[in-house]
Amino acid sequence: MTDAQKIIDDSAKVLVQNYAPQPCVLDHGEGIYVWDTEGNKYIDCSIGYAVASLGHKPKAILDTINEQASKLMICQASYMSEPKLRAAQLLTDNSVFDRVYFSNSGTESVEAALKLARKWAYEEKGEQACEIIAFRSSFHGRTYGAASVTEKRNSQPFFGPYLPGVHFAEYNNLDSVTPYISDKTAAIIVEPVQGEGGLMPATPKFLQGLRALCDEHNIALIYDEVQAGMGRMGTFFAYESFDAAPDIAALAKGIGGGFPVGAMVSKEKFGNVMGPGTHGTTYGGNPLACAVAATVMSEILKPGFLDNVNTVSKIIMNGLADLKRSSNKITDIRGRGLMIGIDTVFNIKDVLNAMRENGILVTQAGKATARITPPLITTEAQAQEMLDAVEKALESLG
Repeated sequence: MTDAQKIIDDSAKVLVQNYAPQPCVLDHGEGIYVWDTEGNKYIDCSIGYAVASLGHKPKAILDTINEQASKLMICQASYMSEPKLRAAQLLTDNSVFDRVYFSNSGTESVEAALKLARKWAYEEKGEQACEIIAFRSSFHGRTYGAASVTEKRNSQPFFGPYLPGVHFAEYNNLDSVTPYISDKTAAIIVEPVQGEGGLMPATPKFLQGLRALCDEHNIALIYDEVQAGMGRMGTFFAYESFDAAPDIAALAKGIGGGFPVGAMVSKEKFGNVMGPGTHGTTYGGNPLACAVAATVMSEILKPGFLDNVNTVSKIIMNGLADLKRSSNKITDIRGRGLMIGIDTVFNIKDVLNAMRENGILVTQAGKATARITPPLITTEAQAQEMLDAVEKALESLG
């Protein structure tokens, strides 16, 4: 029995089995690469579901953690701190947003966004305005509010009852939204790119149409940018790629580069309805998390950083398109920026295994899509290395 297998077997005895374990145990990483306990090296295009935006072991984050941890890691949220102010100003100075609430995760950011929208609607439109419009194939998180606006609720009745008043329209279909709009509608929540929905990007026309509907009917528009935001689209915020800004946005994943931190950002007229006692968090906005978030955002905003993301995205997209034409093994390529999905003629589990066996880690999105979300620091040469590994993996499947 290998050390890896012992770790896997022993973990099965003590951990809740809500994930099917991979057959290897990751040990350490650097840049875009990770190594397992057996010494095998992989290109990491999973990075914790698009989390390690600056790659593994980035010096900027390590220096920040060491410096801030030696000063102050935690204080209650009623005390302000310089790292929290710095992180908040980076968000507001580089967006349409005016107010920031820091959380610990994406699902907490979505919860905060939903609560903010409902309180705003209660005061603005009346207590009947409590309904939410979400979309089929959506994924917003696993806490109760976030799960309630995630379509998977329909296949998980054992967690019911869910939040009432949620309607699911068709993604990228504006006509499917209008029948659900009424004076009861508080908010519309949408992912600019559906991650678990199979890496499906929204069309700019669709998001612009949602913006117009919300303006017309005085409805809060929420973007879930947890996976798509913070540089992954080749823009700082995902909304910049679609020319349609929301009123509220949920952030996490890439904003911490691997450190647990999230944020909910909003325009002034929405954010100012949350007074003392309406919402809170023990760990959210702590000095250590905010110091890390500020460092990550500062790196993303450096001149040339996002240009590189766009360049690498084009290389990968074009390379996959060439492979699709030459191999007849890829049936579809979807995505935007460095959030890319491919469908193939093979079983998705076989594809994931073949990728891993050929030195590249990817994740499953939806029912049959291989999700490729490399670190934002990926170079042009490394992009070609990824393409070579994908081609090798597909060839190994026959």
